[in-house]
Amino acid sequence: MRLALFQPDIPQNTGTLLRLGACLDVELDIIEPCGFVFSEHTLKRSGMDYLHLVKYRRHNSWYDFLKYRKEHPEEYGRIVLLTTHATEPYYNFEFKPNDIILMGRESAGVPQEVHETVDARLLIPMNENARSINVAVSAVMVVGECLRQTNGFPKIGK
Repeated sequence: MRLALFQPDIPQNTGTLLRLGACLDVELDIIEPCGFVFSEHTLKRSGMDYLHLVKYRRHNSWYDFLKYRKEHPEEYGRIVLLTTHATEPYYNFEFKPNDIILMGRESAGVPQEVHETVDARLLIPMNENARSINVAVSAVMVVGECLRQTNGFPKIGK
C-alpha cells in the first residue's frame, strides 16, 4: 500500500507520516506544491533520524501523480481518499494491498476535481460537533486498518 499526501501544509505532519512510512514499510507520495519548503531541515524534528529509511516520491502536481500511477499499475492501485465529505466508514471498506490512501491538505482538503477522480471516498466517524481529526492521526488510523486487512504489517523479527 501507499500513502499519498496532497499538497501538505504542515511540515510536522509530513515528517510524522514519513516516519510512519519508515517504521511500517509504507511508501509515500508527496503531491506538490507543499505549503512549506520540502527539505530535510524542515522535516528533521518530526521525521527524526528515520528519513533515510522511508521510500517516497515527489510529484510536481496532481496530474504528474496520475501520470506516474498510470505508468506503474503494479505499484499503484486504487486511489482511496480520506475525507469528511464521504459517507462510507473506513472500517467497512475492503482494502487491497496496492491501494493508495490519499490525504488532503490540512487547510483545505482536496479540490472537487480530485474528489471526482478517486476510486473511493472514506471517512472516520466522529463527534458531529468536531470539524476534523489531525491529518497525521487520521492517516495512522486508516493505514493501520489497511495493513491489518491485507496482512501488510512488517513481519516481527525480520
